[in-house]
Amino acid sequence: MRDLSQYGNLFKVKIFERGITINVLWDFDGTLFDTYPALVEGFVSLSGRNLNRGEVLKWLKIDSKTAFKHYGINEDQREEYQRLYNHYAKISSRPFDHVETALSSVETNVIVTHRDKESTLYLLEKFQLTKYFKDIVSVEEQGFARKPDCSSYEYVLKNHPIHLVVGDRDLDLIPARKLQIPTVAFQNQSIEADFHIDSYTEFIPLVLEQLHKRKQVK
Repeated sequence: MRDLSQYGNLFKVKIFERGITINVLWDFDGTLFDTYPALVEGFVSLSGRNLNRGEVLKWLKIDSKTAFKHYGINEDQREEYQRLYNHYAKISSRPFDHVETALSSVETNVIVTHRDKESTLYLLEKFQLTKYFKDIVSVEEQGFARKPDCSSYEYVLKNHPIHLVVGDRDLDLIPARKLQIPTVAFQNQSIEADFHIDSYTEFIPLVLEQLHKRKQVK
């Protein structure tokens, strides 16, 4: 079987030799890590009702603010929701298959997430992925407005030129479009994006190689 992590490193060397570097801004929940089961369980626990988990997932994939409103949950319970989903995430959440291939194939990786930094670092460290990231921005914890507001992305751009944004929800990609950064939708064919992938085995051939062909990355 091919060592896909090695494949990512070899690809990075190849494009570096061409004078090309790629920096990527990533969402975390549902993009790097499969945390939706934990998010759903946390939400159901918060509600105190026997909610249909498939329906809860559908609303959370829009965004949690919309889900709160739909189910009549007050925003002042958000801190408790975070505590609950962090509890479930620490037990069961894992990175998506082959994500390390994607991370190792680019020069710089940055996370912008609504998740608190402590739990983000916990999961990255648990799966030995911390080394791939230059910066982690916890949106609300650092005083930024929630996505799709652009402020957290603009903050990142002050420190890192970003050539690509990867997310699983429209709210992850709206700021990138406003800032004219190419976008990748992960496991969501229904949202607008420059590229759509369902597995990180597709990241190099369907995204990075196509970017080079389009000469979008200088």
